[in-house]
Amino acid sequence: MRIAVNTGGGDAPGLNAVIRAVVLSALSRGWETFGIRRGYRGLLSGEGVIPLGRDEVRGITHLGGTILGTTNRGDPFRWVAEDIATGTGGEVDRADDVIAAFQARGFDGLVAIGGEGSLHIAHRLWRKGLPVVGVPKTIDNDVCGTEQTFGFDSAVSTATEAIDKLHSTAESHDRVMVIELMGRNAGWIALHSGISATADVILIPEIPFDIDKVCDKIRLRESRGRRFSMVVVAEGATPKGGTPVLIERRKAGGADRLGGIGNQVADAIAERTGKETRCLVLGHLQRGGTPTTFDRLLALRFGSAAVRAVADGEFGCMVGLAAQSIVRVPLDEIEGRTKRVPLDNDTLATARDLEISLGD
Repeated sequence: MRIAVNTGGGDAPGLNAVIRAVVLSALSRGWETFGIRRGYRGLLSGEGVIPLGRDEVRGITHLGGTILGTTNRGDPFRWVAEDIATGTGGEVDRADDVIAAFQARGFDGLVAIGGEGSLHIAHRLWRKGLPVVGVPKTIDNDVCGTEQTFGFDSAVSTATEAIDKLHSTAESHDRVMVIELMGRNAGWIALHSGISATADVILIPEIPFDIDKVCDKIRLRESRGRRFSMVVVAEGATPKGGTPVLIERRKAGGADRLGGIGNQVADAIAERTGKETRCLVLGHLQRGGTPTTFDRLLALRFGSAAVRAVADGEFGCMVGLAAQSIVRVPLDEIEGRTKRVPLDNDTLATARDLEISLGD
C-alpha cells in the first residue's frame, strides 16, 4: 500500500503529531507514506510529493505548524487561474487533474487533514472517486461530527493565558480591556477561554449583542467598586441588526477576512461609559506554538485511526471524537454543516450562572 497525507487550511497545533502517527502507523503495516507539500498544489506540480519515513517524522510531535506546509488557496474545484499560468484570471476546475496525478503516483489512499473547508474539498474529491479519509483540524472547533478538533485546546490555553495577563493591567489602570479572539462563525474559543479567565462579558457569533447591555454590565461592576472589566469578543460577533466586521473582502480562491469588531466594541464602550478602554487582537498567536498534551494525544489518536480506516477500506469518512472514543463519521453527514455553540449549551448556562454578560 502507498498512502499520501496532506494538510490544508490554516495551521493548528497538533498537525505534526497527526503526520507522525500516520507515517508510523503505516510503517507498522509495511506501507509506504508520502507527504504532499502545500496542499493539492504540490500534487499537481509533482514537486511537492516527498517520501516520509521514521527519520522525517522523528521529534515532531511537540512542534507547532506543519512540516508539509499548508495553503488557503488550494481548492482544485476553484483553482486560481494565475497559479497555473493561464494568464486568464478567475477560477478553473482542476479536480480531475488532481485525481489523475494521485492515480499516476500509484497511491491507494489519502489522509486529508483540515478544517471545514478542506474536508468539504475532500468530500467532493471522494465523490469523484478519490479514496480519502479526513482528519478534523481547526482551532475554532467548528467541525461537525466530532466533540473536539485538535488545535482547539491549545488555542483556548493561549487565549486564557493572555486574558489572565491582561487582568493585572486592567485592574491597575481602572481600564476596560477588550480582547478579540478568532472565531468566524462559532464562539467556542471566546466562550471557553472567557469563562476560564473570568471575563465579565463574552460576545460570540451565535448571540447578537446589545452594546447597551454590555455597558450596563460595566456600570454594574463600577457600582460594586470594580472599576475595571474584561470583555472577550469573537471576531465573528455582531451587534443586533448588524453584520460581521471585515478587514478585507474575499479575493479569488479565498474568503473574507474578519477583524475589527474588538475595536468597534472598545470605542462604543468608551463613548457610552467614559471608561478608558483598550483593545487587544490576539490574532495568529492562537494558531502557533507547542500543542497542549490534550491536543498532542488527540492528534496522534486521529492519525492512527485514519490509517486504520484506510486499512479497512472505509473511505469517504472522517475520524472524530465521541464520548472520548474515536469514531468514523461519513463525510456525507458533515457536508455543509458548521458546529456552532448551541444556545442550550451547558457552558453557556455556566456563563450566565457566573453572571457573565453575553450581551443579550
